[in-house]
Amino acid sequence: MKAVYSNLKFLRFKEQLDALENGHMASPVHIRIKPINACNHDCWYCAYHVDDLQLGKLMEMKDVIPRDKMMEIIDDLADMGVKAVTFSGGGEPTIYPHLEESINRLGEKGIKVASLTNGSGLKGAVAEAFARYGTWVRISIDGWDSESYAKLRNVKLGEFDRVIQNMRDFASLKSDCVLGISYIVDQKNYKHVFDFVSLMKDVGVNHVKIMGVIVSNDGLESNQYHDGIREEVREQIDRAKLLEDDTLKIVDHYHEMAERFDKEYTTCPSQQFLIVIGADSKVYSCQDKAYTNEGLLGSIENKRFKEFWFSEENYNRIKSINPSVDCIHHCVEHQKNLLLHEYLAADEKHVEFV
Repeated sequence: MKAVYSNLKFLRFKEQLDALENGHMASPVHIRIKPINACNHDCWYCAYHVDDLQLGKLMEMKDVIPRDKMMEIIDDLADMGVKAVTFSGGGEPTIYPHLEESINRLGEKGIKVASLTNGSGLKGAVAEAFARYGTWVRISIDGWDSESYAKLRNVKLGEFDRVIQNMRDFASLKSDCVLGISYIVDQKNYKHVFDFVSLMKDVGVNHVKIMGVIVSNDGLESNQYHDGIREEVREQIDRAKLLEDDTLKIVDHYHEMAERFDKEYTTCPSQQFLIVIGADSKVYSCQDKAYTNEGLLGSIENKRFKEFWFSEENYNRIKSINPSVDCIHHCVEHQKNLLLHEYLAADEKHVEFV
């Protein structure tokens, strides 16, 4: 099984790399769309609901991308040559009433489709659409059994079992869509990493990404939260890796969190590759600044995305974001940005000496 996660994927997109070097805009490669802000779970650490975290300051729970606007966006993405769309929250994308239609429309236009989800709605026509056109679906989980899951997400007992059954049913469809898991490690579940991975192997998932929960915009505070459990988590992950085979891979992202807060670079080249459209029909710089004034690029409520993306307004706003000042919080794009800056700093007179 080839690597699903890599910070080097950007090297395959010369048009965007050339745009960065030459100071103009190319179409983004990947769009993350947050179609709806409502959610049927209430996770205690959700960055959109917790006051101490970066996201959600501008988020209105009632916001949803209207059907006609979503279809317009999809048509624009196809015209622009955008390669992939990931549906995510905000809220829970599988409760978006037009998700099945959106998946089918994207797939028919040759745009790859994925989703981050809690898995509660991965069933019926939505599951069949992802099985037909999806590249991957990744389910976020924290509980290891019905009782712990209900407490961590403020849902009814039995919801865990329903999500597990959805996963089993989806895995049985035998499609090419990769079924992944994000296991969010906290002080309540850290002793259950191995047991949970064992269950996922039985369910038939393709990979489990193990991540540490983020409890603060301050990197020191988030890292201190994990100090008392870090050694046990490492042991649990090492045990879980013994379960790896050709059908199941363990992706260890637990150790990376300490590196993703402070930044010395002053521009964010990742925005040329990945951008976010919110349920409020506004465009944001990234998933770590969605629904914030600091991450707001502009609105497409009354204009097409294609028109906005190539506008001077958007170009100037993207260039104005200074990560060393504006992004002193967790950043999923940090490692990619470090590599992009190294790539862009290479002297063109010497690049042939590989």
